[in-house]
Amino acid sequence: MRFPRQSGFTLVEILIVVVILGVLSAIVVPQFARASGDAQMVGTVDQLVKLRRALAVYFVRENSRFPDASAGDGTWGGLLGGRYMRNAPSNIWVGGENARVITIGTGPDSSYHQDYGWIYNPDTGDVWAAGYDANDNPFPKP
Repeated sequence: MRFPRQSGFTLVEILIVVVILGVLSAIVVPQFARASGDAQMVGTVDQLVKLRRALAVYFVRENSRFPDASAGDGTWGGLLGGRYMRNAPSNIWVGGENARVITIGTGPDSSYHQDYGWIYNPDTGDVWAAGYDANDNPFPKP
């Protein structure tokens, strides 16, 4: 008496596929976590470049004056409103409620923090992203 052969996968074959999928996910998942941080860094540098360009154009068009930005939440003065920038820039690396906050200063940060998003020197027109060094490299998040 012969039994008809059934087609299907054996338990060993299924276990091998599960192990392979587990190894692949262990390789891929950390890559996605790093990609998120990379996107935040690139987004912040992009905003910084746009902000510096808008400040340079403002300086030329406004008879060698810089905007009267004041410390606070996105208070860039005459820089905003469509002629130079439509919206206040956001420091995605800092994130949260302080991403648009400006502080008045004379140089870049020396470590990462989340107290403000931008450092602006109204006398020279220099601007730095908070949490970044003088070379526009981000400090590691704690």
